[in-house]
Amino acid sequence: MSNDKLACLTCRKTKVTYNCDGCSSRFCYEHLGEHRQELNGELEGFINDYNEYQQMIIEQNENEQNMLLSQQIDRWETEAIEKIQQTAKDCRQRLSQCTKALVNEIKEEFYQLNAKIKQHKEDGFDEMDLDDLKAELQEITDEYLDSSKIFLRRHSQTFIHRVSIMSNLKLKYKKWKPNAITIVGKDGCGDALNQIFKPSAIAIDQNKTLYIADRGNHRIVRWKCDANEGQIIAGENEAEQEIDQLSNSINMIIDETNSSLIIADRNNRRVIQHFHQDPSYSQTLINNIDGYSVSKDKYGYLYVSDMKKHEVRRWRIGDQQGTLVAGGNGQGNRLNQLNYPTYIFVDDEQSVYVSDRGNSRVMKWEKDAEEGEIVAGGNGRGAGLSQLSAPGGLVVDQWGGIFVVDCGNHRIMRWYEDDEQGSIIVGGHGNGIGENQLDRPSTLSFDLDENLYVADYHNSRIQKFELMID
Repeated sequence: MSNDKLACLTCRKTKVTYNCDGCSSRFCYEHLGEHRQELNGELEGFINDYNEYQQMIIEQNENEQNMLLSQQIDRWETEAIEKIQQTAKDCRQRLSQCTKALVNEIKEEFYQLNAKIKQHKEDGFDEMDLDDLKAELQEITDEYLDSSKIFLRRHSQTFIHRVSIMSNLKLKYKKWKPNAITIVGKDGCGDALNQIFKPSAIAIDQNKTLYIADRGNHRIVRWKCDANEGQIIAGENEAEQEIDQLSNSINMIIDETNSSLIIADRNNRRVIQHFHQDPSYSQTLINNIDGYSVSKDKYGYLYVSDMKKHEVRRWRIGDQQGTLVAGGNGQGNRLNQLNYPTYIFVDDEQSVYVSDRGNSRVMKWEKDAEEGEIVAGGNGRGAGLSQLSAPGGLVVDQWGGIFVVDCGNHRIMRWYEDDEQGSIIVGGHGNGIGENQLDRPSTLSFDLDENLYVADYHNSRIQKFELMID
């Protein structure tokens, strides 16, 4: 704080004055003290506001907060009580979990804000610091009062509308139980209907029915929720080239627009569409492609990764060549290159996320970009939190959280684009068959309740890690 003979902002007299770094005004010694007292008063007022908002948000009655949604659930239950009573119970439990998650999140943010307040009181503060605290408190309050955070979603069905509680909460501290439940593969690997062999892809529909690319058995298996065995809906044990047969099919997705599966049938060098309700309608969509993974955007375009050409292309149904959207500049590690791209994910902006296996990184290619950016890994192959080893399946949530299978490290990680390192979500305890272990997992998926499913490749099982809300 410098001192010069300049006019004091308060008394307007020219004398030795001192500069306030916060408001950049100058004060004489007497009025500088008064200015500090005014700031202290503002801080005390802010602390009172902080305590008031904290009391209102944290201790507010949960039933009052959720009254409207609970009434909607009750009305829905009355319409078909015998069929939907169990679902209503699940919805109430999920609503309670979401609300607790929101309160826990707000508590954590208040805790962090309180730490900043204490730090400023100890180290000193100015107007800018106070403005920052006020803005952060307002942001917490607005986040809590945002009615779109938890909402009711209706699912169209023949007789009734199946409902579930949906959440738009961005939970920075979201965790999953470290010990998984084995839902497929309890009886070891094999080709029986209660077994799978080296699963390479999973997809989950709204009813929590699993579709599994059973790679080792050259088939796609449908496994209904809580079932003890699956149903073969495409392919058989022998690898063939017929339209109803598969060979080394690594990846597939659910196309909910027409109740079909789109399958990357790698060894047969094609992408096919399989209508599991009527297999006679199965058709080839793309020929002569070494497709490893397939995805689809909201506009109906298909995306296929090609490991041999080190590229990803976007396809409109009926295209002969497709449009290059990532890589295509030879095998390499530059930002405009890929090195054995495997699994892909396409977001609503048509940005393509690519597991660049040979470079141990995940790349994001925005629409029409000439090169990508590294959003996970990229620091050499390894087991550090800033590294990946043979990345596999990936999912990007609506807040930019990148969930990626770290195959070589037997773990699932979460990254955000600006993070220098990721965090381990599950696994990471070495390869093995324990409840908290994985062995070269291939891919992952989430159900509507945000439970995490992992295709545990070498253990030939599907593991379910339940969302943990304390």
